[in-house]
Amino acid sequence: MRADRPVTGTEDFETQRGAGDSGYSLGSVYISFVGVLVLLLGLVLGAGGVWLISLGGSWYYAIAGLGLIASGYLLLRQEIIGVGIYFLIWIGTLIWALWEVGFQPWPLVPRVVAPTIILVLVALTIPIFSSRAASHKYIARHGKAYQPLAVLLAVGLAFSAFAAERASAQSEAPQAVEPAQADDAPAGEAAPTDEAVAPAAAQADPAPGDVPAAVVEPARGTSVLHPAQTLEAGTDWPAYGGTHEGQRYSPLNQITRDNVSDLEQVWEFRSGDMPTGDAEGKYSPENTPLKVGDSLFICTAMNIMVAIDAATGKEEWRYDPGVSADAIPYGATCRGVAHYANPDAEAGALCAERVIETTLDARMIAVDAATGQLCADFGQNGIVDLNEGIGSTVPGWYAVSGPPTIVRGIAVTGAQVKDGQAEDAPSGVIRGYDAVTGELAWAWDMGKPGLKGLPPEGEVYTRGTPNMWTLASGDEELGLVYLPMGNSSVDYYGGNRSEAENEFSTSVVAVDVETGDVVWKFQTVHYDVWDYDLGSQPTLIDFPGENGPVAAMILPSKQGPIFILDRQTGEPLFPVEERDVPTGGVEPENLSPTQPYSTYATLSQPPLTERDMWGMSPLDQLWCRIQFRRAAYDGEYTPPTADRRWIQYPGYNGGNDWGGIAVDVERGILIANYNDMPNYNRLIPREEADEQGIKPIIEGGEGGGGEAGAQAGSPYAIAVNAGWRMPTGLLCKQPPYGGIRAIDLATGETLWDQPIGTARKNGPFGIPSMLPFNIGTPNNGGPLVTAGGLIFIAAATDDLLRAIDIETGDVVWQTVLPAGGQATPMTYEVDGRQYLVIAPGGHHFMETPIGDYVIAYALPDRQ
Repeated sequence: MRADRPVTGTEDFETQRGAGDSGYSLGSVYISFVGVLVLLLGLVLGAGGVWLISLGGSWYYAIAGLGLIASGYLLLRQEIIGVGIYFLIWIGTLIWALWEVGFQPWPLVPRVVAPTIILVLVALTIPIFSSRAASHKYIARHGKAYQPLAVLLAVGLAFSAFAAERASAQSEAPQAVEPAQADDAPAGEAAPTDEAVAPAAAQADPAPGDVPAAVVEPARGTSVLHPAQTLEAGTDWPAYGGTHEGQRYSPLNQITRDNVSDLEQVWEFRSGDMPTGDAEGKYSPENTPLKVGDSLFICTAMNIMVAIDAATGKEEWRYDPGVSADAIPYGATCRGVAHYANPDAEAGALCAERVIETTLDARMIAVDAATGQLCADFGQNGIVDLNEGIGSTVPGWYAVSGPPTIVRGIAVTGAQVKDGQAEDAPSGVIRGYDAVTGELAWAWDMGKPGLKGLPPEGEVYTRGTPNMWTLASGDEELGLVYLPMGNSSVDYYGGNRSEAENEFSTSVVAVDVETGDVVWKFQTVHYDVWDYDLGSQPTLIDFPGENGPVAAMILPSKQGPIFILDRQTGEPLFPVEERDVPTGGVEPENLSPTQPYSTYATLSQPPLTERDMWGMSPLDQLWCRIQFRRAAYDGEYTPPTADRRWIQYPGYNGGNDWGGIAVDVERGILIANYNDMPNYNRLIPREEADEQGIKPIIEGGEGGGGEAGAQAGSPYAIAVNAGWRMPTGLLCKQPPYGGIRAIDLATGETLWDQPIGTARKNGPFGIPSMLPFNIGTPNNGGPLVTAGGLIFIAAATDDLLRAIDIETGDVVWQTVLPAGGQATPMTYEVDGRQYLVIAPGGHHFMETPIGDYVIAYALPDRQ
């Protein structure tokens, strides 16, 4: 080799390689492997980054992709400057990541973890380069030539991305109307304004397309057919929510913040009801036991009623109604049973005290609380057929998953009508039955308000109307039941809905329990095409007003606002604002231009931006950013679209859902757990749906399978990606996905708010990460609060039952459950000892382990 001929880096290294130099050969292979990896990543990031730029998104990925291509190419050429370029890319990435999300750990994960792992792989090439005799000479000769390029790349990566993000900041945020703020308003909460909606009676006529938020009729006196039975939670837990007021509060205080760490499991009961055959993958029990006297009363996923000794967990009796697996709608669910004491029966007589349940195959069944025998005086030998008057249906379409609410001896029930199947669906009729005889006392069919009993022969209750799939609340003194209604049978298109459907959908309706007459109603979503039905049982309290306590209702919602209403009249106790919302989509002429927002409190989160996209690496985060930019999204109430996906945020799981809220009535604190996830949806034109074979359940289909719904009778089927999940199983939105909040009852001010649920059972492709860190997982199931200053809640997907200090939000105790904790705990007392009980049954939709457990905890018995 001539001394005056330029020496290339490759030649410089080649001169060092001798025959049989296997170490050098392996080192070259490793460098080449890393070079190929970096180059491929650069090509993907670069191409995807250019696509994202074309959609108006971040410039970072295109710039980083170009840098990776350069780094990978140089490493393939066995040039060490490729290491330096990658290092500068990593530094620029770190600067960009901190600028985007600060020091928030979970949002940093996809931005820096994978690049850091690759940095380690790249750094491992340095000893290989160094081991070559000429490597130092090579760096000295050629390193300076690449320094300007490396510096320019770093500057471009850090500052070009910054400038591009700043330039697009205005277009990145959706043009949703933000809540109005006052100087003294709680952070994140809307302050009352001059635009607040006055009580409905004083409102002017609504604009076309609007539905008044509240319509009030004066409450009327009612004649008492049955003596009022005031339930009290404490020694007993006599109703699903503690009482029919749904406060989920117990005055028991034996278990406190100071001794809760001593809690121990004292008994475990297993029902034996586990999924087999056609029921596999469909169990979601969601059960909360009742406790009356010395017994607990539960129902299993398939409606088997069981009585358990409250002190020992020993089975006392069981009744199996023989529900078939084909009756399961979304999931096999029985949230609880109801207990009723007949005031006219002799003590100890058969069915003087009875347990009443409603079933997946639409029956109401009454059994003796002491023996489990059917109550022969109830319906037909203990059974009422709820399918009567419903008309055409098939198993799994019309089901009941929650207990009736019994007020003044009338058992009030709605039903679950499987969503998204057809406009010609079973009716959402609400019915009241005599809790002793099972006779139909009244029916409320919103399409036929004059029909109070069974339909005439040859007719049925109005098809396709909004239903009440969750639980009602009841006020014995006022003689009212409060019905949280869903929307119509076709959730995402309303062009064919009736006037009555638009009037009552997604509303709470107060009904006279003895006549079935509507007393007042309050609508939380106008013209609901987002499936924002009211899933939470309303909570009845004496609200602390300026002139003394007011008989009030707390009404949480899936979309976030928490409404406080006078439960006698339906008038808001805090102003409700009608705010402008997006319009457009496939039926802009029908959508309401405004929606009601509570100025009391809201669980709503800020609108999504591209920065909120997540993943386990820059690649899937980039994919989510592209999907975000491709979708229609204008903030809350973005209208459904057919030409592309639209983002629904929050999704149909809330906000607050069927678990409801809890209220510490002594401390004046409201506790609400919530979900924080979007859905990624698209309306499917009918011709396309037919080509895909999407059929409703009545035609033998499953609505298309998965998250597709046929919506037969409308122009569109619906495809829903609940939670907006990627192929990896992770969600496109960054954590947290769920939280729990303490709210000052009197003012609506947030006292504390934190994520709920650790990452221990979650990870990509369903692989548990076992990380104990609090990430905030999706959650289903409600909280229990006690006078001991504690919140007990499971709900999250980490299979933990936890106790939280209500004053601080600190977790002060937790235990691992043998199955998913998608159920609400309850508490009671036996012989002076307080018990905490939960029925962890798991949940197919939440992908938690299925179980048949009822587990009791208590402090050590000191006797």
